[in-house]
Amino acid sequence: RTYSGTETEGQLLNSFVQYFGDSLGRKIKRMPLIEETVLPGDSLLTLPVVIIGNGPSGICLSYLLSGYRPYLSPEAIHPNPILHTKLEEARHLSIVDQDLEYLSEGLEGRSSNPVAVLFDTLLHPDADFGYDYPPVLHWKLEQHHYIPHIVLGKGPPGGAWHSMEGSMLTISFGDWMELPGLSFKEWAASKRRNIKTDRVMPEEIACYYKHYVKVMGLQKNFRDNVYITSVSRLYREKDDEGRSHQNEDISTQHLEMEDGQKSLVKRNWEVRGYQRATDGSHVPFCLFAENVALATGTFDSPGRLQVEGEDFPFVLHSMSDFGAAISKGKLRGKADPVLIVGAGLTAADAVLCAYNNNIPVVHVFRRRVTDTSLIFKQLPKKLYPEYHKVYHMMCTQSHTVDSNQHSAYTSFPEHNVLSFKPEMKCVLQSASGLKKILKFSVALVLIGSHPNLFFLKDQGHSIGHHSNQPITCKGNPIEIDPYTYECTKEANLFALGPLVGDNFVRFLKGGALGIARCLAIRQKKKHELIESGDGGGEGVP
Repeated sequence: RTYSGTETEGQLLNSFVQYFGDSLGRKIKRMPLIEETVLPGDSLLTLPVVIIGNGPSGICLSYLLSGYRPYLSPEAIHPNPILHTKLEEARHLSIVDQDLEYLSEGLEGRSSNPVAVLFDTLLHPDADFGYDYPPVLHWKLEQHHYIPHIVLGKGPPGGAWHSMEGSMLTISFGDWMELPGLSFKEWAASKRRNIKTDRVMPEEIACYYKHYVKVMGLQKNFRDNVYITSVSRLYREKDDEGRSHQNEDISTQHLEMEDGQKSLVKRNWEVRGYQRATDGSHVPFCLFAENVALATGTFDSPGRLQVEGEDFPFVLHSMSDFGAAISKGKLRGKADPVLIVGAGLTAADAVLCAYNNNIPVVHVFRRRVTDTSLIFKQLPKKLYPEYHKVYHMMCTQSHTVDSNQHSAYTSFPEHNVLSFKPEMKCVLQSASGLKKILKFSVALVLIGSHPNLFFLKDQGHSIGHHSNQPITCKGNPIEIDPYTYECTKEANLFALGPLVGDNFVRFLKGGALGIARCLAIRQKKKHELIESGDGGGEGVP
């Protein structure tokens, strides 16, 4: 629902109660939401799971936590005979209830996370070999497996897909972008959308994800227009344990202070933020969670060159800004070329966009055109002709071959940007150390993007593979247990998707499977403790 400008914070909190009350059961007396001026109290309920990010990672995790379970289809035969034999051994069990380490042993794929490779081969058998086999799984909704959770996102379900450049085709096939239980092709046909190619536009994918949440009945778990400001651990003195025992979980950690003070108990998570109302006002909230899952993706912060002059207004860092400049006619009639920095697919998209709008391009990148790690060398020419067109220009229209700087396209391989000057000039340096000054109309720096985990302590630097360094998808993803996706350096904190190195939608689904299995096992242990009289409290530890 939408909120009017006159709605109070109390009304917003009450709406959470109405939204989640039925799902959380009769024991609920109060939602884990407080006003910013109130300190946490023992009487506040702790929500089992808070998912930060409502893109495909968050959506898929919500799907599994809502009780959807994958089983081996009765008629299915997986093309991998060893894996099929393993699946037959426990055909009566859902994949969530099986040993993921055992199932994924020996499998190979384009993800470094074994569960991601496993789930992908179950949903898209032998896809990397060019086959279009149907999934070997079918899905059942088992509502008794529902784990109460909330998914928080800045925009509508679909995350960054709603803000991507709409005129470009996705790098992955439409089928590889789909989520469990809803065929993308069938959805497109039902919407009478004319899908002319296996690759589709981002706006189609964004619409599909938004519809997926609705058709799967996940809406009650999602909150839009929500901005997280902090995620922090709660601590309590050990002496206070007795009176607050009901709210403690079975995996509570005790921390001894170095100076000999009282021992502290590491408790649950406090998630603070605000929801932006329709009138632009901010309605603050605070949630308490036993588990937090990070599903924010990596599109928050564009990569920067960190050079002099990069903050000038004519130096852009996103395709959307570039598209806006073109649509507003800011580049029409400009004699100087657009300067594009980067050698990835987004930079190639920018080259194509400029080329199609008759805007001359100077293309600067650090690598050699023969570098085997260039993404173009990993894409079949028949499937990606437009990207190979760009790559061909990168190779054949270098500044060393064509000295005419006013041609439609000129590449500068093995060059670095040293600085941008206020008179709209750029200083380049070649691999040999030679410097060159170029004049341009607008510069576009597209060298990747990084997650913005400012809401975590030390911006999350402590939970990566390399401590005290920023989290990046390739160089320093969050370090996780490969089968549960729990952070190895922070208990009850999970991560999936690009944050753990899985950039492609087809692989991030494995993270949802790993987390769902981990939480299901802990929920079962919790219930066993409660039934035996050895535990108490609500939620999943």
